[in-house]
Amino acid sequence: MALVRGFMAAKKILGGSVAGTRKETSAPKGFLAVYVGESQRKKQRHLVPVSYLNQPLFQALLIKAEEEFGFNHPMGGLTIPCPEDTFLTVTSQIQG
Repeated sequence: MALVRGFMAAKKILGGSVAGTRKETSAPKGFLAVYVGESQRKKQRHLVPVSYLNQPLFQALLIKAEEEFGFNHPMGGLTIPCPEDTFLTVTSQIQG
């Protein structure tokens, strides 16, 4: 159930996003663009495989994003409010 909720939240957020250029909003097929960081000014854009949506570690980050932002993400795309090094640790653990 958390997977479906996380996927639907990500789809809703990204589907309604508007950014300055197409290059900023497009991600290769099979990938999801996310903005990571605690400070509004220091958010970094990362591309993650959509398969990460199935992973409990990544779902925990999505739940944190939902709790903080709901469906109103300030960067115009999915924003994950955690330190970048934490995000990189989580994604490296998922990669194996």
